[in-house]
Parts: sequence; C-alpha cells; structure tokens
Amino acid sequence: MADTGGGTQLLTAVAPDAGATAGTLTWWDLRGRRWVPAGSAPARFGANGLVEGASRRQGTNTTPTGLYGLPFAFGIEAAPRGTSYPYRPVGPDSWWCQDNNSLAYNRWTQPRPADCRAAESEHLVTYRTQYAYALVIGFNYGEPVRGRGAGIFLHVNGRGATAGCVSVPVGAMRRVLAWARPGRRPHLAIGTADGRTAITRY
Repeated sequence: MADTGGGTQLLTAVAPDAGATAGTLTWWDLRGRRWVPAGSAPARFGANGLVEGASRRQGTNTTPTGLYGLPFAFGIEAAPRGTSYPYRPVGPDSWWCQDNNSLAYNRWTQPRPADCRAAESEHLVTYRTQYAYALVIGFNYGEPVRGRGAGIFLHVNGRGATAGCVSVPVGAMRRVLAWARPGRRPHLAIGTADGRTAITRY
C-alpha cells in the first residue's frame, strides 16, 4: 500500500479475503522511514464480507475497503484517559442520519432534523455496547453519495459480525483512542491479505 494518508499514525484493518468477517486491526507509528506496530487486536467486519468502497451499496452489510480519514471519536462512555482526539459524548438526542433523502445524510445530528426519518437512522444511545467508544471512519463522508452508505465506524464488538463497520474488543478501543493523536493525522486502511480488493484513498 503506497498511500498511507500522509500522517505519522496509521491503522490497518485486514481480513484474509473479501468473504471474511474477521481479521486483525493493527495500529502503527511512523519512526524514521519505518512503520512500527504499536498494538493489535482481533477485528470483525461486515456480515457479508468486504467490498471496494467506491462500489459499495447501502444496506448490504459489507465493509468498504479503502483508505479513510478519521474525522472524530464519540462514545456513550467518557473518553478514555489520555484521549486527545476530538471526542463527542453521546446523549439522548444524538443520532447518525442514514436517510438518503435528508440534508443531514451520513452526519451526526443532535437533535435529529425533521427531514431525517428515525427509521432510517441510528439512535446512538441505544447501542450501549457497540458505541461505548467509537471512531468515525470517513467513508462516504466528505461529499456523501446517496445510496453508498452511512454510519461506518470503528467501534466496540457486539454479538457477532457487523452491518459494515469494523469492530474490536472494548480494551482495544480504549487503547486506540489513547494512542491516536490528531496532529499526527491518523488514517484507517481497510483491505484484504489476498490483495483482491483495491485500496482507494478517500
């Protein structure tokens, strides 16, 4: 992977192949010209595996491959000690709009706007386990394309494979949030070990 986003911190979420629902998250520091692992944890992916980000469709339970920025973190729990990344506390009016017809598509909203249907959105506080801690993955975020997908996060494990996010054990999320430094411009690269899904920068 030639492009790492230009920063000095990087996370990689790698599955064995495009059909896999489990793999490994590793976080890295650039020291001199070498990427040195700072930690790793088992990761879960979408229930239907991984697909190239540019061709993903909403509602397919697939995790988009690509290289993504990490706009901000959020959580139901207080930010772990050492967290310096922008961190938004989840409250009773915190939503992630996934309604393709809303002006707030693929955005945190607080409160939920009238044009964003609750049935087409995530009421974040109801995901008490998964969203104890989370990082927003910048998939389809800068200039959202309707129908491509919304609400893709790095978050705490639930009961099994995800609906398209990447998830890790709660201890790993705490470590990642304490490690990540906004000034070092961390990105997340999602891909497969067999190299059959392209890594495209977003």
